[in-house]
Amino acid sequence: MAAIAGISGKGHREAVLGMLDALRHRANGLCEVIEDEACTLGMIHDASQKKDQLIFNRGPVQNVTAGKVPSRVYIDQGKLLLQRDRLGITPLYYGFTAGGHLCFASEVKALLKLTRTVNELLPGTIFDGQTSQNYFRLEPGPPSDDSLDVLSNKLRKRLDRIIRQSASQDTVGAWLSGGIDSSSIVALARPHVKTLHTFVAGLAGAPDLEAARSVADFVKAVHHETVVSTQDLLRVLPEVIYHLESFDALLVRSSLTNFLAGRAARDYVSEVFSGEGGDELFAGYAYLKWLPKMELEGELIDITNRLHNTALQRVDRCASAHGLTPLVSFLDPTIVQFALRIPAEYKIRNGTEKWIVRLAIRELLPPQITSRPKAKFWEGAGVGEKLAEYAEQRITDADFRREQRLPNGWTVASKEELMYYRIFRDHFGDLEDLGWMGRTKPVAQHMGNPFPAISLNWDFKPH
Repeated sequence: MAAIAGISGKGHREAVLGMLDALRHRANGLCEVIEDEACTLGMIHDASQKKDQLIFNRGPVQNVTAGKVPSRVYIDQGKLLLQRDRLGITPLYYGFTAGGHLCFASEVKALLKLTRTVNELLPGTIFDGQTSQNYFRLEPGPPSDDSLDVLSNKLRKRLDRIIRQSASQDTVGAWLSGGIDSSSIVALARPHVKTLHTFVAGLAGAPDLEAARSVADFVKAVHHETVVSTQDLLRVLPEVIYHLESFDALLVRSSLTNFLAGRAARDYVSEVFSGEGGDELFAGYAYLKWLPKMELEGELIDITNRLHNTALQRVDRCASAHGLTPLVSFLDPTIVQFALRIPAEYKIRNGTEKWIVRLAIRELLPPQITSRPKAKFWEGAGVGEKLAEYAEQRITDADFRREQRLPNGWTVASKEELMYYRIFRDHFGDLEDLGWMGRTKPVAQHMGNPFPAISLNWDFKPH
């Protein structure tokens, strides 16, 4: 993991060092400030990480690939350029100082030292200080005419290759919920590393605990289980919101146990595999099975494009808070491009989501795992409605009515979200500009769907 912060022009060393102070959790490594006429750039990076992964001082702008390569800063012919990776796996925000200098950082908290107006650099874009330009757009490829068996074998081989190439050490970690995505990655990774540590957190009796334990035992990983109480979640809540930089209710919920699993991982590994992206690329959400097949591919592209400041924000912050580097193998460009060519009928079959993923790893995991249905992160961890119930007890109806409208004009959706906003405000103040923060988008009830309307961790921003 790495952190960057900077200000356009020379002579801003002390200000940049102050920004880096807010980002020291992101990397257990070297802190360095470089100055030239175009930029004062600060970096925190591991000693093994090359500077040119963070900055280029020459040549034309090149496309950034997903995976371990972070968003970058370029100085091209004396001009400062900011570029974010294709899918927004690594964060990058910017704003302007009172003196009109462009400033940027890996997290919002560093920018708030200089400006109260913050912008998120969207995935696949380059910003030159005035305008943003897309260099990448996620689009469907021509549907493959290969059979289901051929495509599933190709998927397994591609994932295996990416996972093998991703881990830079003999000992590596993985967040393991026992769901199909994280379990697939664990099963594929195990033969390629000397020691695989797996991590899960949840309340006693949570479905994820039992499922993760089963997978870890099956593949012979060193398993670490963190069992927590509601009080444990409440104690860690302020720290989670500080790192997450969000008060969105479902995003905070899903981050709590992820954060605790990251805390456990830091004592054993510096890299953790995560299964993020599998649901979006291979149709893992229950509501998707109610869409007409002709609409499915467009919906999958849309929700993949919306990962950047919800689910991927959770992964980034729950890892970086503990100095970990997340490895998101499903979002490697070769997997993304391959997934977009798989016909819809191979992704959802006979009402079963992610059918081709289940088929691809059917020989690597026990049947109770390959057939396990999708559960939201916070549901599988046992968090459920416990935090909502706690907020209901602590916040009166009168308080909710009085505080429901935020300074920027937004309206909090529930007492639970107001509880999170109060903590957010304690950390960052009453911000009148929150345009950089994604919020969960409700999914409308589809015709013929017998289940209530659900929500996914999406944001409201156009891409």
